Amino acid sequence: MTDKFEDVVTALDSPADSAFSITPNDGSDLPTITRALYIGVSGDVAVLMRDGSEALFTNAQAGSVLALRVARVKATGTSAQNILGLV
Repeated sequence: MTDKFEDVVTALDSPADSAFSITPNDGSDLPTITRALYIGVSGDVAVLMRDGSEALFTNAQAGSVLALRVARVKATGTSAQNILGLV
């Protein structure tokens, strides 16, 4: 398959080129820092940011993409479901 953009440098505002399913967990970091989170089912999202700070994003809507660099999506405080990490 041809990729006309394979020689273009990827930046944070570039489209994601991979995704992985996230199971919220209070004790384990994600396999990689995300570029963004995709929210499949509406709810709150509790995260540990890349810099180590914690944040709670309330009422994240289904189908939304949150441009967040997160190390962990915490189980405690997260009610959103079907979350994908975009990188």
